[in-house]
Amino acid sequence: MKAPRVTLEQWRTLQAVVDHGGFAQAAEAIHRSQSSVSYTVARMQEQLGVPLLRIEGRKAVLTEAGEVLLRRSRQLLLQAKQLEDLASNMEQGWEAEVRLVVDAAYPTERLLRALAAFMPQSRGCRVRLREEVLSGVEEVLLDGTADLAISSLSIVGYLGHELGEVEFIAVAHPAHALHQMQRQLTLEDLQSQLQVVIRDSGQQRPRDVGWLGAEQRWTVSSLSTAVTFVANGLGFAWLPRHLMQRELEEGRLKPLPLASGMRKRPRFNLYCHKDKPLGPASQILVELIKTFDALPLDAAFAAPAALTAKEPADV
Repeated sequence: MKAPRVTLEQWRTLQAVVDHGGFAQAAEAIHRSQSSVSYTVARMQEQLGVPLLRIEGRKAVLTEAGEVLLRRSRQLLLQAKQLEDLASNMEQGWEAEVRLVVDAAYPTERLLRALAAFMPQSRGCRVRLREEVLSGVEEVLLDGTADLAISSLSIVGYLGHELGEVEFIAVAHPAHALHQMQRQLTLEDLQSQLQVVIRDSGQQRPRDVGWLGAEQRWTVSSLSTAVTFVANGLGFAWLPRHLMQRELEEGRLKPLPLASGMRKRPRFNLYCHKDKPLGPASQILVELIKTFDALPLDAAFAAPAALTAKEPADV
């Protein structure tokens, strides 16, 4: 790759001339001689092959080409500063990236608010978010490709931070045969019908959580697909209320009148990789996830993104 002909310091000098209204004023602002500033700008124009400034009276004014290049140079200098700040933060133990794996059933709205509040505190730290189902979350955490994990399963050898419950409801389309029975439903009633289940994304020990042993079973890879299938009359399923609220309100899904077990409320936990100490950014994100999870879902939606967690004391 060919090296740039113009340095960042040259662009910074041009900005000073424009921002301060002339060579003398720029020289005073950046603590250089006026002749040095003039030479730097002249050399830039020679290297670029286009005029950047023209003199009107005693004032240096940008040419049309100079306006375009100066605008781009401001972005360049800002990115350079951000790069240096990131390097400084990394020296202090600040992570370049936090890897988070989340069970797909966990409410995205809560996570969104936590991440929105994390952004202004992130100091350039990236978040790599991955969605899995059931034991897939555990596998990603255990194989070391995630720093944080949100799961409803108990992970052996880990103590999680307790989060809230997610309500699952047994539902079917109002015209489904189960609703036509017009009575409380039994296990035998359900076993005679098609059940839609979500595929466990884990490879080592996938689980059939929620499957009732029905002979007719369709397995799909996402909760949104399951909602679509059931709302169109294809089987029944236990689905998270927050993912099918619209279908419930519009009457395309209706809770099944089960004698017991119509609702399930698994509790989710936030796990941290036990073999990797949390850095400052991860600690902040953990606190924000816990904060927004503690709010009711509607309140989490309305909570200001400016809500922040305290930075660790050693940062």
